Amino acid sequence: MRERTELSFDHWDEIRTAYQVARAGTVSGAAEALGVHHATVIRHIDALETRLGVKLFQRHARGYTATEAGQDLFVVAQATDDQFTQLAGRIRGQGEGVSGELVVTSLPHLTDKLVPLLADFQRDHTGLIVRFLTGARLFRLEYGEAHVAIRAGARPEDPDNVVQELLVQPFAMAASSAYVARYGRPGSIDDLDGHVFVGTDGQENRAPFYRWLAERVSRDRIVFRANDDRGLAAGVRAGAGIGFMAANQIAEDDDLIQVVDPIEAWGSPIWIVTHVDLHRSPKVQSFLKVLKAAAKGWT
Repeated sequence: MRERTELSFDHWDEIRTAYQVARAGTVSGAAEALGVHHATVIRHIDALETRLGVKLFQRHARGYTATEAGQDLFVVAQATDDQFTQLAGRIRGQGEGVSGELVVTSLPHLTDKLVPLLADFQRDHTGLIVRFLTGARLFRLEYGEAHVAIRAGARPEDPDNVVQELLVQPFAMAASSAYVARYGRPGSIDDLDGHVFVGTDGQENRAPFYRWLAERVSRDRIVFRANDDRGLAAGVRAGAGIGFMAANQIAEDDDLIQVVDPIEAWGSPIWIVTHVDLHRSPKVQSFLKVLKAAAKGWT
């Protein structure tokens, strides 16, 4: 009868090996991923199955397939492996000097402002690799998914994050010249009857101007909907309806007409968010200094 023991951190090498076998489906694939001899992989698998008293794999001519018990173990192993990877990223971010990776996540509509800034920052620090991530997903700073996050809406409240206001971005209502030629131009903010709009696909949005729109315009008049900033801006430029855009974006596009000027209620606070563990690192502090200086001219 096999002797069973409890698993602990001391057995992580064996668990990690089994996880890699499950991913690769073969001993050779796992050995290559781990940089060890295939005999080491087999030894770890045998030792782990002996400790647990169960088979983790079905062996067959094509390789290894996880059993039900194996699949349960590998769900935990994958989560643990991910945590180690994210921790390593955070530790690298705490190193001295400006080198390694700098991961910045941002709102898509700030791309044209941030990319030149990041490119210049990278050129000034030749040992640095910049990763610029945009999209709707909220990257988790506590897991090292980003060093700096630039977010909009209500002030982030996670107690483990350092939150600083970057700016309050003015937003206005815009339409393309083709839309205005077809539907006319509103005379004022109170003259929106008969117009159609570009808006978010979801019912709720944290942006103050979309909350304002939802309170004053029936949902059926939002005839073009998108789930990110780029799609919304493209809808306005294509003449699908009147939509909200940052005032500087409207001014920079010759085909856009600012049909209603910015009002204070539409102003969107933009926040810089960093994790407390990385906030004081030389890399993050160097970039924040450059970012704050540049942002003074963005409005």
